Amino acid sequence: MKLNSNGSESTLERHLQYGEYRILYSIVFSQNQTRSIKIKIHPDCRVTVHVPPRSTELEIDKALKKRTRWIFKYWNEFKEQANPVLPRRYCSGESHFYLGRNYLLKVFVDKTKKEQIKLYRGKFELIVSEKKPDKVKAKLNKWYTEKAKYLFDKRLQLMLEKTLWVKDKPQIRLQTMRTQWGSCSPNGQLTLNPHLIKAPRECIDYVILHELCHIAEHNHSEKFYRLMNKVMPRWEDVKKMLDSRAAIFLNGIN
Repeated sequence: MKLNSNGSESTLERHLQYGEYRILYSIVFSQNQTRSIKIKIHPDCRVTVHVPPRSTELEIDKALKKRTRWIFKYWNEFKEQANPVLPRRYCSGESHFYLGRNYLLKVFVDKTKKEQIKLYRGKFELIVSEKKPDKVKAKLNKWYTEKAKYLFDKRLQLMLEKTLWVKDKPQIRLQTMRTQWGSCSPNGQLTLNPHLIKAPRECIDYVILHELCHIAEHNHSEKFYRLMNKVMPRWEDVKKMLDSRAAIFLNGIN
């Protein structure tokens, strides 16, 4: 099992048996995965096993057997939470989230006024020159991104007071992602999903703290979890809340 000759990621699919349950998982051989094997359970019930390119099947099987119960626990939770979510239509009457609160979308067409969005009395009021769903979506996503830039930087500054091992304030890059809220590069740059702005502040803090802990420990090791428990004792409850609403917050993204 090797990387593709062009150096891109190579993926294999396997099944993991847990009692009567058969869980499909994907093994991803990645050049960027230089250390330990990482297992991720995604909100859409996908299981991916990210491994260094030279990993053997024996090493992968050993890592999976060690965490079988953990995999099933979160896979089953996501499976139970996977209620159908209707696609967004970006029209008046829909509900959209901001910082964990639900706001009703009201779209007004007025060619004489400047296009704008404002929160007013529990509503997103959007003025556009033409009522096209794609245009409404673009305006709303631009608004989310602008708010995310400001608030993520503000929350990062506050979280740095808890993570004393971080010497310099990391840069934040925004990137829309379907299966991740954030990541941390080897040089300490944070990448955050702008749609995280739809979640409560404590969920935003959790994601930022999670990535700041990766500056000290790149793997999900015991040391990593000790750091998380120190900076956010209830992080597991916050993570579950965020994961349970991921399908709603990410509904409609490309």
